[in-house]
Amino acid sequence: MGEGDPQVTVVVPTYNERENLPKLVGMVTGLAVPNLRVLVVDDNSPDGTGEVADELAAESPETVGVLHRTEKNGLGRAYVAGITRALDEGADIVLQMDADLSHPAEVIPTMLDILATTDAAVVLGSRYVPGGSAAGEWAWHRKALSAWANFYVNTILRLRLKDATAGFKAWHASALRKIDLPTIRSNGYAFQVEMNYRTVRAGMRIAETPIRFEERAEGDSKMSLGVQVESALMPWKLLLGNRKR
Repeated sequence: MGEGDPQVTVVVPTYNERENLPKLVGMVTGLAVPNLRVLVVDDNSPDGTGEVADELAAESPETVGVLHRTEKNGLGRAYVAGITRALDEGADIVLQMDADLSHPAEVIPTMLDILATTDAAVVLGSRYVPGGSAAGEWAWHRKALSAWANFYVNTILRLRLKDATAGFKAWHASALRKIDLPTIRSNGYAFQVEMNYRTVRAGMRIAETPIRFEERAEGDSKMSLGVQVESALMPWKLLLGNRKR
């Protein structure tokens, strides 16, 4: 590990991902990226994901850490807890990544390169810029819902992003501190959008780089009706909240 290399922490929230987690950790830690760690944030998974994470951390304490949360209260809260821990531990760059193998680990070096060589505060792994794509197995209604969500959010909040709901992101630590993460209350896809909105409002730039988004490898999707409703209401809450201020 080079002394001058930034410390990179990949924050991975998990809930019932015991099949996928070892594969993901292997892919990420196998990259030729110095000073890279994975921080698993487990929400007390009943399938034993937390124990699998502890085993991985015991095998590679330098590269894998685990944060156990006792409640399951949404992706947003898990990310806030994990990113806060990563910043407290001295991370210079923090990545957000799903545990279900839908995000391609091999794009991480490109994301880090964009952060290092441009003025971008955050880089999104984007399905909808040239060269990006969503999984071929996606049903037409899921593709339509995703496209509509992007159009809807961009129209209301003027983010000018191709993939406003993306969950695969690399952040400069300074940008995360500027957007006051602990006060973000939204969950699910709404959490991703709120982070983007705060970044744009703070005058920072968001870059997008193409990815191929895969269908989750094992287990069940976590997209509930409640998450969809929250995602639809949240842009209006953000807009009205800022007008009140």
